[in-house]
Amino acid sequence: QVQVVESGGGLVQPGGSLRLSCVVSGSTLNYYGIGWFRQAPGKEREGVSCISSSDGTTYYADSVKGRFSISRDNENTVYLQMNRLKPEDTAVYYCVADRLYSGCTVNGGTLRPPLVASWGQGTQVTVSS
Repeated sequence: QVQVVESGGGLVQPGGSLRLSCVVSGSTLNYYGIGWFRQAPGKEREGVSCISSSDGTTYYADSVKGRFSISRDNENTVYLQMNRLKPEDTAVYYCVADRLYSGCTVNGGTLRPPLVASWGQGTQVTVSS
C-alpha cells in the first residue's frame, strides 16, 4: 500500500510563507503523480498544485499561480512552497498520490482528484493576523 503523510501547516500572517511537505512511502516518487488539494470551511475541495513523477510537469490553480511552487526531491518527498499567503489560502491541505498514473489529471484547466488515490490526513494552514 501507499501511505501519504503531510506536515508543515500552521499559523502564518498574511504575506508570509510556509512550506508543506508530503512524504510518500511504499514506493518512489517515480511511480505517482503527487497533488495538493485544499478545503476551507463551507467551500468545495480545490485542486491547488500537482507534479508529475514521469517528467516533472507541474500544475497550479489560478488562485495560487505565481505564489506557490511545488517540487520534489530524489527520494520520497514532495514540497509545496507557499509565498505571499492570503487569508483565503486558509484551509486544510491534503496531499494525494495518484496510484494509477504518474502524471497529473487536469480537465478543463482544473486539477482533478485521482480515481485511485492515497490521501494524506491533512494539515491545517491558517493565514490570519
